[in-house]
Amino acid sequence: MKIIAILGCLSLPLFAQPRLPPDQLDHLVDRIALYQDPLLAQVLSAATYSNQIPDAADYAGHHRYINGDALAAAIQQDNLPWDPSVVALIPFPSVLDMMASDLGWTQQLGDAVLAQRGEVMDAVQRMRRRAYDYGYLRTNPNIRVVYGPYIEILPLDAAYYVVPRYDPLIVYARPRPGFVLGGAISFGPRIAIGAAFSPWGWRGPAFGWGAHTIIFDNHPWERSWVNRNTYVHPYVAPYRHPVYHPGVRVEEHHAPAREEHNRREEHHEYHR
Repeated sequence: MKIIAILGCLSLPLFAQPRLPPDQLDHLVDRIALYQDPLLAQVLSAATYSNQIPDAADYAGHHRYINGDALAAAIQQDNLPWDPSVVALIPFPSVLDMMASDLGWTQQLGDAVLAQRGEVMDAVQRMRRRAYDYGYLRTNPNIRVVYGPYIEILPLDAAYYVVPRYDPLIVYARPRPGFVLGGAISFGPRIAIGAAFSPWGWRGPAFGWGAHTIIFDNHPWERSWVNRNTYVHPYVAPYRHPVYHPGVRVEEHHAPAREEHNRREEHHEYHR
Protein backbone atom coordinates (compact mmCIF):
# COMPACT_ATOMS: atom_id res chain seq x y z
CA MET A 1 0.00 0.00 0.00
CA LYS A 2 2.82 2.40 0.84
CA ILE A 3 4.49 1.69 -2.50
CA ILE A 4 1.25 2.41 -4.37
CA ALA A 5 0.79 5.66 -2.45
CA ILE A 6 4.35 6.76 -3.27
CA LEU A 7 3.92 5.93 -6.95
CA GLY A 8 0.66 7.87 -6.97
CA CYS A 9 2.43 10.92 -5.59
CA LEU A 10 5.21 10.61 -8.16
CA SER A 11 2.66 10.68 -10.97
CA LEU A 12 1.50 14.15 -9.93
CA PRO A 13 3.14 17.12 -11.69
CA LEU A 14 5.73 18.91 -9.60
CA PHE A 15 4.23 22.27 -10.55
CA ALA A 16 0.58 22.53 -11.47
CA GLN A 17 -0.23 24.83 -14.37
CA PRO A 18 -1.52 28.08 -12.87
CA ARG A 19 -4.88 29.50 -13.91
CA LEU A 20 -6.11 33.00 -13.06
CA PRO A 21 -9.67 34.31 -13.51
CA PRO A 22 -10.31 37.34 -15.77
CA ASP A 23 -10.48 39.92 -12.96
CA GLN A 24 -7.07 38.86 -11.63
CA LEU A 25 -5.61 38.92 -15.13
CA ASP A 26 -6.96 42.44 -15.59
CA HIS A 27 -5.18 43.56 -12.44
CA LEU A 28 -2.04 41.69 -13.47
CA VAL A 29 -1.69 43.55 -16.78
CA ASP A 30 -3.07 46.96 -15.83
CA ARG A 31 0.37 48.56 -15.28
CA ILE A 32 1.67 47.53 -18.74
CA ALA A 33 -1.47 47.33 -20.92
CA LEU A 34 -0.89 50.83 -22.32
CA TYR A 35 2.66 50.09 -23.51
CA GLN A 36 3.19 50.25 -27.25
CA ASP A 37 2.58 46.86 -28.84
CA PRO A 38 6.22 46.06 -29.75
CA LEU A 39 7.47 46.94 -26.26
CA LEU A 40 4.61 45.04 -24.62
CA ALA A 41 5.45 41.96 -26.71
CA GLN A 42 9.00 42.07 -25.32
CA VAL A 43 7.78 42.56 -21.74
CA LEU A 44 5.36 39.63 -21.87
CA SER A 45 7.94 37.24 -23.28
CA ALA A 46 10.73 38.51 -20.98
CA ALA A 47 8.50 37.99 -17.93
CA THR A 48 8.59 34.25 -18.63
CA TYR A 49 12.32 34.43 -17.75
CA SER A 50 11.72 36.25 -14.47
CA ASN A 51 14.84 34.79 -12.83
CA GLN A 52 16.98 36.70 -15.36
CA ILE A 53 15.33 40.07 -14.79
CA PRO A 54 17.28 41.26 -11.68
CA ASP A 55 20.67 40.78 -13.34
CA ALA A 56 19.44 42.45 -16.53
CA ALA A 57 18.09 45.38 -14.50
CA ASP A 58 21.46 45.75 -12.80
CA TYR A 59 23.25 45.68 -16.16
CA ALA A 60 20.87 48.27 -17.62
CA GLY A 61 21.37 50.51 -14.61
CA HIS A 62 25.15 50.45 -15.09
CA HIS A 63 24.75 51.41 -18.76
CA ARG A 64 22.22 54.25 -18.61
CA TYR A 65 24.79 56.68 -19.99
CA ILE A 66 24.81 55.13 -23.49
CA ASN A 67 21.99 54.33 -25.87
CA GLY A 68 21.19 53.51 -29.47
CA ASP A 69 23.80 51.73 -31.55
CA ALA A 70 26.50 52.26 -28.90
CA LEU A 71 24.42 50.33 -26.38
CA ALA A 72 23.70 47.57 -28.92
CA ALA A 73 27.45 47.24 -29.60
CA ALA A 74 28.17 47.01 -25.87
CA ILE A 75 25.54 44.31 -25.43
CA GLN A 76 27.06 42.33 -28.30
CA GLN A 77 30.57 42.68 -26.91
CA ASP A 78 29.59 41.70 -23.37
CA ASN A 79 28.05 38.46 -24.66
CA LEU A 80 25.14 38.49 -22.22
CA PRO A 81 23.71 35.07 -21.30
CA TRP A 82 20.04 36.00 -20.96
CA ASP A 83 17.15 35.24 -23.25
CA PRO A 84 16.88 37.66 -26.19
CA SER A 85 13.57 39.01 -24.90
CA VAL A 86 15.28 40.00 -21.64
CA VAL A 87 18.23 41.55 -23.46
CA ALA A 88 15.72 43.46 -25.62
CA LEU A 89 14.61 45.42 -22.55
CA ILE A 90 18.09 46.73 -21.62
CA PRO A 91 17.42 50.02 -23.48
CA PHE A 92 14.45 50.44 -21.09
CA PRO A 93 16.01 50.52 -17.60
CA SER A 94 12.83 51.92 -16.02
CA VAL A 95 10.87 48.89 -17.28
CA LEU A 96 13.45 46.43 -15.99
CA ASP A 97 13.59 48.30 -12.67
CA MET A 98 9.81 47.98 -12.34
CA MET A 99 9.94 44.26 -13.12
CA ALA A 100 12.90 43.59 -10.80
CA SER A 101 11.47 45.58 -7.89
CA ASP A 102 8.25 43.52 -7.96
CA LEU A 103 9.60 40.10 -8.89
CA GLY A 104 6.54 38.28 -7.53
CA TRP A 105 4.37 40.20 -9.99
CA THR A 106 6.84 39.53 -12.82
CA GLN A 107 6.88 35.79 -12.14
CA GLN A 108 3.09 35.65 -11.92
CA LEU A 109 2.81 37.55 -15.20
CA GLY A 110 5.31 35.20 -16.86
CA ASP A 111 3.48 32.12 -15.61
CA ALA A 112 0.19 33.52 -16.90
CA VAL A 113 1.73 34.22 -20.31
CA LEU A 114 2.98 30.62 -20.49
CA ALA A 115 -0.25 29.05 -19.27
CA GLN A 116 -2.92 31.50 -20.49
CA ARG A 117 -1.42 33.65 -23.22
CA GLY A 118 -4.73 34.17 -25.02
CA GLU A 119 -6.48 35.22 -21.84
CA VAL A 120 -3.62 37.56 -20.92
CA MET A 121 -3.93 39.24 -24.32
CA ASP A 122 -7.70 39.51 -23.87
CA ALA A 123 -7.10 41.18 -20.50
CA VAL A 124 -4.79 43.72 -22.17
CA GLN A 125 -7.53 44.52 -24.66
CA ARG A 126 -10.13 44.94 -21.91
CA MET A 127 -7.92 47.42 -20.07
CA ARG A 128 -7.10 49.33 -23.23
CA ARG A 129 -10.77 49.58 -24.12
CA ARG A 130 -11.56 50.98 -20.68
CA ALA A 131 -8.85 53.61 -21.01
CA TYR A 132 -10.10 54.46 -24.49
CA ASP A 133 -13.79 54.54 -23.57
CA TYR A 134 -13.05 56.89 -20.65
CA GLY A 135 -11.13 59.23 -22.94
CA TYR A 136 -7.61 58.71 -21.62
CA LEU A 137 -6.08 56.66 -24.44
CA ARG A 138 -5.75 58.64 -27.66
CA THR A 139 -3.24 59.27 -30.43
CA ASN A 140 -0.86 62.02 -29.34
CA PRO A 141 2.65 63.29 -30.19
CA ASN A 142 4.12 60.14 -28.57
CA ILE A 143 1.92 57.23 -29.72
CA ARG A 144 -0.54 56.21 -32.41
CA VAL A 145 -3.72 54.50 -31.22
CA VAL A 146 -5.52 52.34 -33.78
CA TYR A 147 -9.12 51.68 -32.77
CA GLY A 148 -10.95 48.69 -34.23
CA PRO A 149 -11.95 45.21 -33.20
CA TYR A 150 -8.66 45.31 -31.30
CA ILE A 151 -6.90 48.39 -29.96
CA GLU A 152 -3.31 48.70 -31.11
CA ILE A 153 -0.83 51.15 -29.60
CA LEU A 154 2.04 51.85 -31.95
CA PRO A 155 5.06 54.18 -32.04
CA LEU A 156 4.75 57.23 -34.27
CA ASP A 157 8.26 56.43 -35.50
CA ALA A 158 9.26 52.75 -35.54
CA ALA A 159 12.81 53.71 -34.55
CA TYR A 160 11.77 55.35 -31.27
CA TYR A 161 9.78 54.16 -28.27
CA VAL A 162 8.46 55.84 -25.16
CA VAL A 163 7.46 54.31 -21.84
CA PRO A 164 4.08 55.57 -20.57
CA ARG A 165 3.56 56.62 -16.98
CA TYR A 166 0.07 56.42 -15.53
CA ASP A 167 -1.94 55.44 -12.48
CA PRO A 168 -4.14 52.39 -13.19
CA LEU A 169 -6.62 53.63 -10.58
CA ILE A 170 -7.21 56.70 -12.76
CA VAL A 171 -7.00 55.64 -16.40
CA TYR A 172 -9.23 52.58 -16.04
CA ALA A 173 -11.96 54.37 -14.05
CA ARG A 174 -14.75 56.64 -15.24
CA PRO A 175 -13.62 60.24 -14.76
CA ARG A 176 -15.50 62.47 -12.36
CA PRO A 177 -17.74 65.14 -13.94
CA GLY A 178 -15.63 68.14 -14.85
CA PHE A 179 -12.38 66.21 -14.47
CA VAL A 180 -9.72 67.18 -17.01
CA LEU A 181 -8.44 64.12 -18.86
CA GLY A 182 -5.22 65.64 -20.17
CA GLY A 183 -2.03 64.58 -18.43
CA ALA A 184 -3.33 61.31 -16.97
CA ILE A 185 -0.82 59.50 -19.20
CA SER A 186 2.66 60.97 -19.50
CA PHE A 187 5.70 59.62 -21.28
CA GLY A 188 9.38 59.20 -20.61
CA PRO A 189 12.13 60.21 -23.06
CA ARG A 190 12.31 58.75 -26.55
CA ILE A 191 14.44 55.60 -26.71
CA ALA A 192 16.17 54.75 -29.98
CA ILE A 193 15.78 51.17 -31.21
CA GLY A 194 17.50 50.75 -34.56
CA ALA A 195 18.52 47.84 -36.76
CA ALA A 196 21.41 47.03 -34.40
CA PHE A 197 18.87 45.61 -31.93
CA SER A 198 17.49 43.07 -34.43
CA PRO A 199 19.22 40.05 -32.81
CA TRP A 200 17.00 40.52 -29.75
CA GLY A 201 13.63 40.39 -31.46
CA TRP A 202 13.32 44.02 -32.53
CA ARG A 203 12.75 43.04 -36.16
CA GLY A 204 9.06 43.90 -36.10
CA PRO A 205 7.78 42.58 -32.74
CA ALA A 206 3.99 42.60 -32.83
CA PHE A 207 0.75 40.89 -31.83
CA GLY A 208 -1.75 38.85 -33.75
CA TRP A 209 -4.55 39.89 -31.43
CA GLY A 210 -7.27 37.78 -33.03
CA ALA A 211 -5.13 34.64 -33.14
CA HIS A 212 -3.61 35.32 -29.69
CA THR A 213 -0.07 35.25 -31.03
CA ILE A 214 3.08 37.17 -30.13
CA ILE A 215 5.26 37.70 -33.18
CA PHE A 216 9.01 38.22 -33.52
CA ASP A 217 10.82 38.36 -36.88
CA ASN A 218 7.54 37.41 -38.60
CA HIS A 219 7.41 34.15 -36.62
CA PRO A 220 4.97 33.28 -33.83
CA TRP A 221 6.46 33.02 -30.35
CA GLU A 222 5.24 29.66 -29.08
CA ARG A 223 6.80 29.20 -25.66
CA SER A 224 4.21 27.67 -23.33
CA TRP A 225 3.89 26.06 -19.92
CA VAL A 226 4.57 22.66 -21.50
CA ASN A 227 7.71 23.48 -23.51
CA ARG A 228 9.08 26.23 -21.25
CA ASN A 229 12.26 24.30 -20.42
CA THR A 230 13.28 23.59 -24.01
CA TYR A 231 11.81 26.37 -26.16
CA VAL A 232 14.18 28.45 -28.32
CA HIS A 233 13.16 31.68 -30.04
CA PRO A 234 12.79 31.35 -33.84
CA TYR A 235 14.72 34.59 -34.47
CA VAL A 236 16.16 35.35 -37.89
CA ALA A 237 19.50 36.15 -36.24
CA PRO A 238 20.83 32.94 -34.63
CA TYR A 239 21.23 33.23 -30.88
CA ARG A 240 23.46 31.12 -28.67
CA HIS A 241 23.51 31.50 -24.91
CA PRO A 242 27.11 32.46 -24.08
CA VAL A 243 28.95 32.27 -20.80
CA TYR A 244 28.55 35.59 -19.03
CA HIS A 245 31.41 37.13 -17.10
CA PRO A 246 29.78 39.62 -14.70
CA GLY A 247 33.06 41.44 -14.10
CA VAL A 248 33.18 42.64 -17.71
CA ARG A 249 31.54 46.04 -17.99
CA VAL A 250 30.84 48.20 -21.00
CA GLU A 251 32.89 50.95 -19.32
CA GLU A 252 35.97 49.11 -20.58
CA HIS A 253 34.66 49.42 -24.12
CA HIS A 254 33.45 53.01 -23.96
CA ALA A 255 35.68 54.67 -21.41
CA PRO A 256 35.53 58.18 -22.99
CA ALA A 257 31.74 58.20 -22.77
CA ARG A 258 31.85 57.01 -19.17
CA GLU A 259 34.46 59.63 -18.24
CA GLU A 260 32.28 62.36 -19.74
CA HIS A 261 29.30 61.04 -17.77
CA ASN A 262 31.31 61.08 -14.53
CA ARG A 263 32.59 64.60 -15.26
CA ARG A 264 29.04 65.90 -15.68
CA GLU A 265 27.93 64.17 -12.49
CA GLU A 266 30.80 65.73 -10.54
CA HIS A 267 30.05 69.14 -12.05
CA HIS A 268 26.38 68.84 -11.09
CA GLU A 269 27.23 67.76 -7.55
CA TYR A 270 29.73 70.67 -7.14
CA HIS A 271 27.16 73.29 -8.17
CA ARG A 272 24.36 72.05 -5.95
